Amino acid sequence: MTLPPASSAFSATSAASRADHRLDLLSAWLRTHADRYGLELATLAPASADASFRRYFRLAGSGADLGANDPAVATVIAVDAPPPEKCREFVQIAGLLADAGVHVPRVLEVDFDAGFMLVTDLGTRSYLGALKEGSAGDAKKLMRDALDTLIRWQLASREDVLPPFDEAFLRREMELMPEWFIGRHLGREVDDNTRGVLDRTFALLIASARAQPQVFMLRDFMPRNLMIASPNPGVLDFQDAVYGPISYDVASLLRDAFISWDEEFELDCFAYYWERAKKAGLPVDADFGAFYRQIEWMGLQRHIKVLGLFCRINYRDSKPHYMADLPRFIGYARKVAERYRPLAPFAKLLDDLEGRAVDVGYTF
Repeated sequence: MTLPPASSAFSATSAASRADHRLDLLSAWLRTHADRYGLELATLAPASADASFRRYFRLAGSGADLGANDPAVATVIAVDAPPPEKCREFVQIAGLLADAGVHVPRVLEVDFDAGFMLVTDLGTRSYLGALKEGSAGDAKKLMRDALDTLIRWQLASREDVLPPFDEAFLRREMELMPEWFIGRHLGREVDDNTRGVLDRTFALLIASARAQPQVFMLRDFMPRNLMIASPNPGVLDFQDAVYGPISYDVASLLRDAFISWDEEFELDCFAYYWERAKKAGLPVDADFGAFYRQIEWMGLQRHIKVLGLFCRINYRDSKPHYMADLPRFIGYARKVAERYRPLAPFAKLLDDLEGRAVDVGYTF
């Protein structure tokens, strides 16, 4: 067996110790709210993990303050979000979403300084599981519910409320790819030629994103963060919301890390959103072809980021399970880059990085 370097082993041990200490602190904090919400602390158990350092625990509770259908039998979610994780942003954006008519957890208690929250529970059945198990008809209904929810959120948009998804933000995200995917994962030097291709590609994608109408944008609007609930869907993991391109969340929903769709289904969903958004008065491009290109290029920006992000989560944070989905994102990126002539050099770079040589046809 190959042991990790001593520094890595120490880091992992220290992280585990800190996590255990945090759990003790969380339990003590929950005890201060146990009477009001009928919390049964002995039932505290992990609910889910996160790509960040947030952790979620489920525990039983009771009482009218929980807002459950049956107040005598309910569960709640305790959130451990050690600073600087975004508790304040979670509370703020939960309020914005609720005001827009989006089903989100209700914040029952929060300690911003400690990084603890107690929120209502949206259940255990995610969109991701339902989509993988259900029929094509079920998938269409679920996705249309999600897109209708997205439209309600976007209609609530106002400037100067959420951080701008500006050029610096877009570029910072994409720079994860050369640092962590090319340099750290592939062990390749980012030479002048590679840097030139990346810079030109990034400039094209930034220009496309910045030219789009800007709206409230969730950033992680994807099946893993949507729950089967009433009303449907329940929305989670929204603390990173920003003000950005109108096509971003649509691309995020349909070109996801954990499930892929054939082009016919994607187009049906994109067209549904486009028609409903136009009817609702959102400023989508009047030409569907132009809007579809915006989705594709916006999705490519996200996929470039994720290639680097998943590698960083693996090598820096010791969470390797995301690496299995790298091929899905390489596939997404290649498909878009091969379709548009200005992105042809980036398609060739992807082939070179994978040691592949293919004959590529382009449409424009």
